[in-house]
Amino acid sequence: MESSSTNPAVKTDPIANALGTWFGLGLSPVAPGTVGSFGAIPVHLALRALAPGLHTGVVVAISLAGFWSAHRVAAERGEEDPQRVVIDEVAGVLIAMGLVRKRSLGAQAVAFALFRLLDITKPGPVGEAEKLKPAGVGIMMDDLVAGAAAGVLARILTR
Repeated sequence: MESSSTNPAVKTDPIANALGTWFGLGLSPVAPGTVGSFGAIPVHLALRALAPGLHTGVVVAISLAGFWSAHRVAAERGEEDPQRVVIDEVAGVLIAMGLVRKRSLGAQAVAFALFRLLDITKPGPVGEAEKLKPAGVGIMMDDLVAGAAAGVLARILTR
């Protein structure tokens, strides 16, 4: 992980960077969003064993950490939506796959694929959510909306 900031007025925060890059996955030189999304799968598999309320609580906690860390990394780098921030993809995948967590692994794969499709193409409300301010909110919200939409679509498609 780089330790220098592109915005000298903001001190580099190693915790925000670790969380925001999902422990370095966002530093992938190729498709960091997809790499970060795959980084959510082991977390999802572990969360499936928890009661639904606990599962939801962990996803909410990761999302809240994402709002903070995404905003912090964006400020440090002086970028609106740094590619290295992938905690948003992690939260989105966890939502999408969580909505079909008791269904087949195939259904969960459909939720994952739909999330990536919606995250990349940003149709309608997903694209609008990305415009929200401050930066950390926009970075996170498009993926949270994409995750919810992908999960609902996966539930419909895998009945």
